[in-house]
Amino acid sequence: MEYWALATGGAALVGLVVAFLYAKMVTREAPGDEKMQSIAGAIREGAMAFIRREYQVLAVFVLIVFALIAIFIWHKPVDVVEGKRIIGESTYTGIYTAIAYVLGAICSMTAGFVGMNIATKASVRTTHGAEEGGIGRALTIAFRGGAVMGLTVAGLGLLGLSVVYLIFVKWWQVVATPAGQASIITGFSLGASSVALFARVGGGIYTKAADVGADLVGKVEAGIPEDDPRNPAVIADNVGDNVGDVAGMGADLYESYVGSIVAPIALAATVFALSGSPDGVTRGMLLPMLIAGVGIVASVIATLFVRSKEGSHPARALNMGSYGAALLTTIGTLFVVLFWLRDVEAVKHPIGFWISIVAGLAAGLAIGWISEIYTSDRFRPVKEIAQSSQTGAATTILSGFSEGMESTAGAIILLVGAIAGAYLAGNWAMPDVANSGIYGIALAAIGMLSTTGMTVSVDAYGPIADNAGGISEMSGRPPEVRRITDSLDALGNTTAAIAKGFAIASAGVTALALFKAYTAAVGIDVIDLARWQTVVGLFLGGMFPFLFSSMAIKAVGRAAYNMIEEVRRQFREIPGLREGKEGARAEYARCVDISTRAALKRMIPPASIAVVSPVVIGLWDVQALAGYLAGALVVGFLMAIFMANAGGAWDNAKKYIEAGNLGGKGTPTHAAAVVGDTVGDPFKDTAGPCMNIMIKVMSVIALVFAPLFIR
Repeated sequence: MEYWALATGGAALVGLVVAFLYAKMVTREAPGDEKMQSIAGAIREGAMAFIRREYQVLAVFVLIVFALIAIFIWHKPVDVVEGKRIIGESTYTGIYTAIAYVLGAICSMTAGFVGMNIATKASVRTTHGAEEGGIGRALTIAFRGGAVMGLTVAGLGLLGLSVVYLIFVKWWQVVATPAGQASIITGFSLGASSVALFARVGGGIYTKAADVGADLVGKVEAGIPEDDPRNPAVIADNVGDNVGDVAGMGADLYESYVGSIVAPIALAATVFALSGSPDGVTRGMLLPMLIAGVGIVASVIATLFVRSKEGSHPARALNMGSYGAALLTTIGTLFVVLFWLRDVEAVKHPIGFWISIVAGLAAGLAIGWISEIYTSDRFRPVKEIAQSSQTGAATTILSGFSEGMESTAGAIILLVGAIAGAYLAGNWAMPDVANSGIYGIALAAIGMLSTTGMTVSVDAYGPIADNAGGISEMSGRPPEVRRITDSLDALGNTTAAIAKGFAIASAGVTALALFKAYTAAVGIDVIDLARWQTVVGLFLGGMFPFLFSSMAIKAVGRAAYNMIEEVRRQFREIPGLREGKEGARAEYARCVDISTRAALKRMIPPASIAVVSPVVIGLWDVQALAGYLAGALVVGFLMAIFMANAGGAWDNAKKYIEAGNLGGKGTPTHAAAVVGDTVGDPFKDTAGPCMNIMIKVMSVIALVFAPLFIR
């Protein structure tokens, strides 16, 4: 069996090698003239400085959690017999789980660092490519820069899990029971989740503080274009695109990807154990990793499909890659499932598990499609928000809120349909084994994220195109260059919304699977709503997404206030800056420092509460923690969809007007749309995306620290 684990590591290495080759292709492109390189250098310097400081803070947190896991975690096998919990003999697994935790954190940090390093190089080359070769050349460079991030995220995630499995499960065999082995692997997922939560919150606060300040003072008060070099916050805004939408989103989907693999591994340890087949347990634990391996190979092949000719819409090229990866994964996983489970006696209909995988993959694509409908200016919702801006900012806000709320209905219907389909298919696959349907749901989660390599590639392309537009404006490129980068940027907003839809949808399914793994770990057979402790936990869980969102949005608001005051001060005190006189230069570094300090200071409270609260409640009562996780899952999922889609719709409504519709730039309609976009910024890039990480972080924390809660 270990050869197959090596094969998954090999597939991960293929992805990493191709990422390296794409990085080489990007860096070989011409970076433009000296002015373009100077602007890009300032953005790159700010982005890399922030990520280094952020990782220093994260390193302290990781070391503290490493020590707590190493000291307190012992694996305690729990069985439920006639409604009573029977606790078996404890086995020390703390140091192994802690090592897996650190490895997961290191891989996540590495993926973020590598992706942002290439993204900051790709943006200036995209600008030059647009000037020299048109939209096709610009798209190719931007996408290859994003593909470095996408394939690195998927490659490091699967490679790290393969290493942990081989070392601790197959070679060292540090614990005999499958449940104990799965608990060690779960440590890797916790490392990924820890980094993702802080990176998403910190990056989101940084980018939106700069964005809000730049928009409100620059566009509305000063009446200057977006990314105008006269705006003191313009460099901080472009830095924020990288730290929030490249490093932050990369860490987000890395965590989602790893979690979607770990959830079925943890469930296989209990579900297949009931079949009485040790070989079946091993095959059930390895199957998610094999599916992920197929997805990486499919994503690598699909990157070759992304080609755009002059005059064609770039969305078609990106869709070719996304749908190509999904189709190849669907075909590949069919052969893997039928081959891998053919000799497992308890699996009567292996194709049932393949149906579960396809249900997840199809639901992910469909939820992404709903996100596109609600955030693309080609469809009704965005156009209606833009039209409502004709009567002021208030109607813009109301219209965006209503569209965002409406979008949750389609997403939740698709999600519950996928859950039901995956459960029934899983039950059909193993009809004589309890909880096989839950294992099917877990496979649906990895189905959704099996093409993470392509999903992140398409998503990371967006901020590269956005930065390319900023560099074009600041370096004085011809108007046709800015039109090309603007068209790529508008598409990037939609691809970002689709990626968020994928991440949020997978969070709901993955958290459900992790929830079941937690209840099995602590020996809960039924969640008893008649117990007051469970009801208390349920209400606290439902409240927490509101509290978390409030803290994140408030952090953006306070940081944006400081940014706005600084931009106003510079316009007042630097002679000739507002007028663009020669020799008048904005103090960009001060704005970069404001965003950096605000992000590092204010990311800690909300992220820390999400990490600590499950442990505190679990130490009080395991049923209360089950209620807490359930409440947070349902409310957090709905809030994530609402905020991501509403924010994306407001943003593209503004861009729809800026493209010349409804009067265009400089009109009261445009000013109202900018206000809507400002409200939507922390929705879609700070609080909203953090919801799906928060849901899974709390579930993984509960699973890893479950031995502490067992009495």
